[in-house]
Formats: sequence, C-alpha cells, structure tokens
Amino acid sequence: MNLPALDDLLGTLRVVTLPLLTRFRGVDHREAALFEGPEGWAEFSPFLEYDTAEAATWLESAIHFAFDPQPASRRDRIGVNATIPAIDAGDVPTVLARYDGCRTAKVKVAERGQTLNDDVARVAAVRDAMGPEGRVRIDANGGWNVDEAETALHALSAYDLEYAEQPCGSVEELAEIRRRLIDWDIPIAADESIRRAEDPLAVARAEAADLMVIKAQPLGGVRRALDIVERTGLPAVVSSAIDTSIGLAQGAHLAAALPTLDYDCGLGTASLLAADVTTTPLKPVDGYIPVARITPDGHLLDEHAASAERRAWWEARIRACHQELTSR
Repeated sequence: MNLPALDDLLGTLRVVTLPLLTRFRGVDHREAALFEGPEGWAEFSPFLEYDTAEAATWLESAIHFAFDPQPASRRDRIGVNATIPAIDAGDVPTVLARYDGCRTAKVKVAERGQTLNDDVARVAAVRDAMGPEGRVRIDANGGWNVDEAETALHALSAYDLEYAEQPCGSVEELAEIRRRLIDWDIPIAADESIRRAEDPLAVARAEAADLMVIKAQPLGGVRRALDIVERTGLPAVVSSAIDTSIGLAQGAHLAAALPTLDYDCGLGTASLLAADVTTTPLKPVDGYIPVARITPDGHLLDEHAASAERRAWWEARIRACHQELTSR
C-alpha cells in the first residue's frame, strides 16, 4: 500500500476515552485514536493488549478508510443486533431497551468466573424478552473446549439459537464441535479464527464453520475483508469491536458492500457507550443504522480527550505500527 507520511496521521490525531454503560471485556472505558484523511475521519482502536504486528493491520484499515475511496454500497442502511454483555439475567431488559427496534440479540457467554447456569439464565432472559419471533445468537469468544461447548450448546439449544459464534478457540475444535452438532441445527460462526488467524481461509478449508463474522479494522480494511469473504464462500456477518461511531461507519460501509447480507450485523454497539464523539451517534433506530461517514464534533473530542500520558502512548503506538507497515 502507499502509506501516507506519519505526520499526515499525527497532524489531525485526536485520542479519546469514552465511558461504557456496562463493563465489557473487563474494561469500563474505551480508548480510540482518530485521524482525518482526504476521504474523512477514521478510527484506530486495537485493544490495548494487542502487539505491534497485530495492531498494525488495524492502522492499515484506518488509513484505507481515511485516505482511499471505499467500494460502492449496495444498500443504504444496515440491520443490526443488540449486544448483551455477560450481565446478570435480571439486567437484560434494561440493556435490550437501548437497542431501538432490534429483533436480533447477541449474548455473551463463557465469561471467565461465571458458570453455565449463568449463561442459561441470561440467554433465557433474552429469549423471554425477544419473544418467539426474535433471533438469539451467542458468542463464547473461544471460551470452551469441545466437550464444554457440546454440553453448553445442548443446554442452550432450548432457546432456539440462530448460531453459536466461536464456541471453541482453534479451527480444529470448531470443526469437531460442528461435527458433533450436525443433528442439532446450531450453525457455527467463526470470528477469532478468521480475524486473528495467520490464514483466515483455514476455517473454510476445514469445514469448521457455517458462516463467518468479520470486522473491518482487524482485517485491514473494507476491501481486504471483502476479498476474504469472496475467497471463503461463507455467508458473512459484519461486527465491531466496541468502536466509536467513526469506526462503526467503516463497518457499515463493509456491510453495505457485501454482495449478500442475510444476517443482522453487530454494528449497534454505540448503544454500549455512555458517550460518543458525535451528537448523532450510529445507534439503531427501528433496528437499523445508516451507511454514512461520521465527522466528530469538536466539543465532544475536547470533552472526552484522553490524558496527555495516554495520548503519548497512542502516538507511540501509531509510530510503531507505521514502521511495521513500512517494513512489510
């Protein structure tokens, strides 16, 4: 790729820290670096624990979104799901109420320190709130081994699962649990086995999944994600990584460019944020978000600006990732 100069990224850099309404992935704030290019604003927000090699792909994605025209859109709005963190079952209605009109819910399960009973209660509460016509999917983030996944999915099958996302960590385990569940009508979706894999096509070759969950940032941008979808031949669901509305806009552009889109996407996660960088955040309305670029509001960038120490940390990370991309 033709990398812009480092100064072109740092010259417009804004780093924000946004509070979450519900603790997610062990954090209660989400940090993100934002910068502007000829095409508009983009977000660089790999999770803090990711090393430079992995985070550099996220920077490549942000550069493509800020500096390059995006593929043509096939649709102007995207149906999205509600995301239910690993909360107590009694809190489910409150969280669901943040997702206007959503008829699909993704429920986090296999949380460290919790039990299968906790998962069953949470999924049961979501099914009760969504009713028989609602769609309920679960996401284990690779938290089970094959035997644990088989036990858990048998228990959760009573709640009519749309699919189970990344029930196990490895491609081999996904293939095995898919074989074990062949008579249970629970499709398997791959996420980490694609976006964090050296070979994102291995899942398809191993027949380890029925569909794939893709994210624009970790896959290097919209065009690269579209190429992976085409090469795997699997149906795709576009998701996010608890992005600001700027990052969600890139996900919406990816979903809009897919040849077919048969599932609601995980792009409604602005509803998990207590604040955003725009006064018109990409929260679902009647179950959809629009396909649109987002320009941040200056006063919100100022209000939620990260500390000088955290800004310096993100600047150093961008420098390291830029160098990594230069050397590839």
